[in-house]
Amino acid sequence: MPTNRNTFSSLAARRRSVLSRAVHRVWAWVQETGAVTAEHPGRLRFGRIGPGTRLAFPQGTVFGERWIELGDHCIIGEQVTLTAGLMPDLDLGSETVLTLGNGVVLGRGSHVIADTTVTIGSDTYCGPYVYITSTNHSYDDPHEPVGRQWPRMEPVVIGPGCWIGTGAVILPGARLGRNVVVAAGAVVRGEVPDHAVVAGAPARVVRSWDPDKGWQPPLRTPAPVPIPEGVTPEQLLLLAELEPETPEVS
Repeated sequence: MPTNRNTFSSLAARRRSVLSRAVHRVWAWVQETGAVTAEHPGRLRFGRIGPGTRLAFPQGTVFGERWIELGDHCIIGEQVTLTAGLMPDLDLGSETVLTLGNGVVLGRGSHVIADTTVTIGSDTYCGPYVYITSTNHSYDDPHEPVGRQWPRMEPVVIGPGCWIGTGAVILPGARLGRNVVVAAGAVVRGEVPDHAVVAGAPARVVRSWDPDKGWQPPLRTPAPVPIPEGVTPEQLLLLAELEPETPEVS
């Protein structure tokens, strides 16, 4: 009797579908269970972790938690590294080394390396794979491998309300003002004034806000239309579900 290949193919497809759903359910459970919050810190003992803050699972490298303070309602993506000190198990004294304000967002794969103080202001959003460090290798001695020379450390301060694009690097000694935009891939060092846009490597100011003239050079895109007052979230959801009518063809 000939083998019905369609029957075996259908059974294999059904089995794969069942296994796929099972794997996704298990992974969703693992992500939920492995997430770190103030109520469920797991093995991590931060100096402070505010209410509503969540570190997604899997986490990146995390050490020196005693000297790390996370504000309220922060979102820390998967594989984000947060470190205080050059290596684990150091005594860094009584002062906080790494501080995240309220509402800070760190995108997937970002690194914040605080060998000396790093402060990220409230409501600062970082895209994926942002690198913020207070330490840089030195290469003063031309005969010694760079990695074996004692590094230089300078504090980093990022003001509130900033947006830091994907792959940007914030170097030791950087001081960003309020509501600064850092373009994707930019390498930032030194002072950046409030309400500036920086881009490039090394980064330079490409747009800034003038109280009398507005943005200079002027923005090329129209301002977003704000949501009218009194509109509820439920009404917005209903609007999103409405399909545009197809015009009649005469």
